[in-house]
Order: sequence, then C-alpha cells, then structure tokens
Amino acid sequence: MKIAIACDHGGYPLKRPLLELMEGLGHEVLDLGAHEMDAQDDYPDFARYVGQAIQHGQAERGVLLCGSGVGASIAANKQDGVRAAVCHDTYSAGQGVEHDNMNVLCLGARIVGEAVAVELVTAFVNAKFTAEERHARRLEKVNAIEAAH
Repeated sequence: MKIAIACDHGGYPLKRPLLELMEGLGHEVLDLGAHEMDAQDDYPDFARYVGQAIQHGQAERGVLLCGSGVGASIAANKQDGVRAAVCHDTYSAGQGVEHDNMNVLCLGARIVGEAVAVELVTAFVNAKFTAEERHARRLEKVNAIEAAH
C-alpha cells in the first residue's frame, strides 16, 4: 500500500520510527515532511500535503503527526475525500478503517510514545474496510454530506 506521512514540529520525534515501521511492513511510504525540526512550522500545511496525496492518488492512506493529533485531524478533514481521525487506542485505529473507511490516522506525539504509536500504525495499516452493507450505507451518507458542501 502507498502511505503518505507528514508531521509538524510537535509530531517530528515520531515520524522517523513510524516511517521505518511502515517500510518494514512492506509499504511504499511517501515522506511529505517535516524534513527537519522547525518550531515555527504549522500542522495545517502538512495536513494539506497528505490530503492532496490522497486526492491525487499518490497515496491510499496517510499518517499525520502533531502534538495532540487534534489539529492535524481537523485540518485534514477539510479536504474532500479525506476521512481522518485521532486514534490513541488500537481498537479505534483498526475499527476506524474497518467500519468507517478512515484513510488518515492522526496521532499526538505528546500523547502517545513510540511503542504505542507503533501499535496504532500497525493496526491502521493492517485493517481493511469490511464493506458490509451497514458500513457501506453509512459511508455513502458521509460522502453525501461532503458532496453537499
């Protein structure tokens, strides 16, 4: 799978280990920055990069990192076709894909440590949308809300 990853300064400490994890699991990872620590960078820029990669077919999923995960999630969800969520437990990280077809996992590097982040990303990338009737129906309703705005 092609996965985009990006972070601001708050998420920077987790990016390299998660990028290496995903590559180690056999995924093609698109590193969209930050490429160096810059305390003045802004999470909306990196959320846009990941969203655009998904919109343009450069990535099927994305991982966004900031301090809490919240800002990155809010910014990512402003983009058509992006279904981002903050998940700090493995159930949500996997179930978000299985039931809701979540395509962007947002993590807070100030909330979870590296070991938990590894478990979360592993659950996210290993999960598949079930496409069960009830989940597909709900996803269609979410897509209709997006299309109306």
